Amino acid sequence: MTQRVELATVRDRLAVDDLVTEYAMTVDDGDWTAYPGLFTADGRADYRSVGGIEGDAPQVAGWLADGWGQFTMRQHLIVNRRVRFGVLEQDTGDTAAVQADYVSALRHVGRAPAAPDFMCGGRYAFGLLRTADGWRVRELIVREKWRREPDGPTAP
Repeated sequence: MTQRVELATVRDRLAVDDLVTEYAMTVDDGDWTAYPGLFTADGRADYRSVGGIEGDAPQVAGWLADGWGQFTMRQHLIVNRRVRFGVLEQDTGDTAAVQADYVSALRHVGRAPAAPDFMCGGRYAFGLLRTADGWRVRELIVREKWRREPDGPTAP
């Protein structure tokens, strides 16, 4: 592998990491107008494992806006990112598959500003595509593994 190819791979890795971070901050900030811009035109997200919907990015942004409005505080951490670059039309590096674990803490409207009263964790599977505008999400699947609600732990 040449230094030029290695540098390009590092740059792509950083850009992919930036996109995943931008996703987390967009959701945590409730910026539902910006949410579809993280996706390709045909991008889809699947939140069914958390009791949500599967659909195109604007549709899912609407669902998030409605459902997540009940939380005054949203903060989640995305860690353990595994990135694998793929091949599209014989051009190395046009796609990326990212698996990343998450922990999400939420507080309901009207609760005192103390510790979160709802927590969950799981794994994201991002399918990314390099576009003229940079890396974008083509597919997002949320796989919740655990949750803790005010009344105690429950299975997803």
